[in-house]
Amino acid sequence: MACQTWPEPVIRVQTLADSGLTAIPKRFISQTPSSTFLHHTASPPSFSHDLNIPVIDLAGDPGEMLRLVGQACRDWGFFQVVNHGVRPDLMRSARAVWREFFNQTPEAKEKFANSPTTYEGYGSRLGVQKDAILDWSDYFFLHFMPASLRNRANWPALPPSLREVVDEYGEEVVKLGGRILKIMSRNLGLQEDYLLNAFGGEEGIGGCLRVNFYPKCPQPDLTLGISPHSDPGGLTILLPDDHVSGLQVLKDDRWISVKPLPDAFIINLGDQLQIVSNEIYKSVEHKVVVNSQTDRVSLAFFYNPKSDAVIEPAKELLTEERPPLYRPMTFDQYRVFVRTKGLCGKSQVQSLNHYNN
Repeated sequence: MACQTWPEPVIRVQTLADSGLTAIPKRFISQTPSSTFLHHTASPPSFSHDLNIPVIDLAGDPGEMLRLVGQACRDWGFFQVVNHGVRPDLMRSARAVWREFFNQTPEAKEKFANSPTTYEGYGSRLGVQKDAILDWSDYFFLHFMPASLRNRANWPALPPSLREVVDEYGEEVVKLGGRILKIMSRNLGLQEDYLLNAFGGEEGIGGCLRVNFYPKCPQPDLTLGISPHSDPGGLTILLPDDHVSGLQVLKDDRWISVKPLPDAFIINLGDQLQIVSNEIYKSVEHKVVVNSQTDRVSLAFFYNPKSDAVIEPAKELLTEERPPLYRPMTFDQYRVFVRTKGLCGKSQVQSLNHYNN
């Protein structure tokens, strides 16, 4: 049964940052200055600022694009797309209206305060475990697909253009998500619409938007904007901040600092694609770091299976040598883990693999 309220008073990180504090509260300390996580039992990954995730031109040669997407899905689980069909001015407007929302008074934002029942609205934490370590970020979460769950009355009315911009932006990003899923299906040797149909079809897919606000932090080496995790859903389409980066991706035991390109989206695979592909594709652990100089805004659109869609390895990909690694489970059953415990690396999807138990 879903929790109706948060287990303790919610701490708005932006309010903390604006108060001028010089030391962050203990609740937000998740790492040491050497970047070793306090809850991490293994040796900490090293860092690399020299690599970047693959960049793919969606308007390029179709055969080459198909090859590059497949390679990125197998080797990285992350890539950037350019010439993707979404207007740059719409991308800029989407960032601008949400930055304006977060710059409103605390009282104006609190009208949209969320709860653990749906997470829709203005929030500052995931999971309902009491005394959990908190991330240095606030967010606004809203449902976009299926259309029956899209309730514009739950979206901010200020700035006045926000609802209109979110509507148009969401429609364009949903189209992009469907296009990328078709490319991935072909890459796996499946029918073009296989992944889209597995997710519930064009009208059934679950699309939601999480707008992340990362306030500047006086001790950025002690905390994180978002803790290490893999996304529980299907496909994430991220519009990063256009001024400063913060996303880091785990690759070969190294944290890679992603360098966003202008007018590009960052695409990453979620746990459901790892399950459907029977681990031909893998979701990848990632995190967000913060800084002491500036606030950041990013928009993560989650292109997910329908809540009651049963997700399991595609039978076309199974052989005697490669049996199914996961049992069937609805997406709703799967995401209860995150909504209860918060972000915990890749512990959930790993625990469900038959051969890890």
